[in-house]
Amino acid sequence: MTKLANQNSPNLVAALAYDGLCTFEYGIVAEIFGLERPEMGPDWYQFKTVAVEDGPLRAAGGLTITATGKIADLKRANTIIIPGWRGKDAKVPDHLRKLLQDAHKRGTRLVSICSGVYVLAAAGLLNGRSVTTHWRYADDLAKRYPKLIVEPDNLYIDDGDILTSAGSSAGIDLCIHLVRRDFGAKIANSVARRLVMHAHRQGGQSQYIEQPVPKSHGTHRLSDTLEYIQNSLDQPHTVSSLAESSGMGSRTFQRRFIALTGVPAIQWINQERLARACTLLETGSAPLDDVAQTVGLTSAENLRYHFRKELKISPSEYRKRFRIAG
Repeated sequence: MTKLANQNSPNLVAALAYDGLCTFEYGIVAEIFGLERPEMGPDWYQFKTVAVEDGPLRAAGGLTITATGKIADLKRANTIIIPGWRGKDAKVPDHLRKLLQDAHKRGTRLVSICSGVYVLAAAGLLNGRSVTTHWRYADDLAKRYPKLIVEPDNLYIDDGDILTSAGSSAGIDLCIHLVRRDFGAKIANSVARRLVMHAHRQGGQSQYIEQPVPKSHGTHRLSDTLEYIQNSLDQPHTVSSLAESSGMGSRTFQRRFIALTGVPAIQWINQERLARACTLLETGSAPLDDVAQTVGLTSAENLRYHFRKELKISPSEYRKRFRIAG
């Protein structure tokens, strides 16, 4: 496992609690970072929940929250997570803005889920940065904070020391991404398996699908097609060949594919190839040409192109950062 960056408390993750706490978003954070996982060893996360307002604190669903963490924990934390905010029109208290500004100056990693981005924006920490939030808030966020680069089509955005995510399920993806970034693909896959979820979705994947539940017959046929693609990424798939094997015309196939996944077929295939390449780079030492051929990107040059385009990093640098020892 790799050590996290902050030298004071390298494993400490602190979640903020506030009146009107978003219960599901907080639950995501507590599930991933707050459960004891002795199988992960002594370097696993420590977790604190810190109230940033005087109680009693109410939470969605009729709960009352009493947090045991202290403000001092925020000052020691390597990562602070804002699990939503009580409303886009709700004022962010001055003392909370100051806490986050000071944490950012110390090099603390700041993370928001869904409407939590409003807190970071109010603290003035997002100017000039690419961010995302739930698609319902995107236009409002952009109007209120015109210096932000709001990208509403992304599940999450990793901007190094500040990370933002879209709605609830995208918060799970972002938290798994953090585990992957801190401990590598094998550990992230293990945590995802405990959650009974897919281990990795690219942050650039569309968050809004126009028809999330297609008709059952079409879903079954395309589900088989998706599985076939994932098991044969090294093959030269085309829309026409996949449509033919699915018993559809190309235009019908593409339309149903977008309805099911949110993106065109070739874009989805490239995302899957890139995700598989990331895992191979993290867990093996095969040459780049071999990795490229295994995932269907044909050459190291093509692999570099897709890494630069989507991840803003070269495959070699990615392997250097995320390679799992042993």
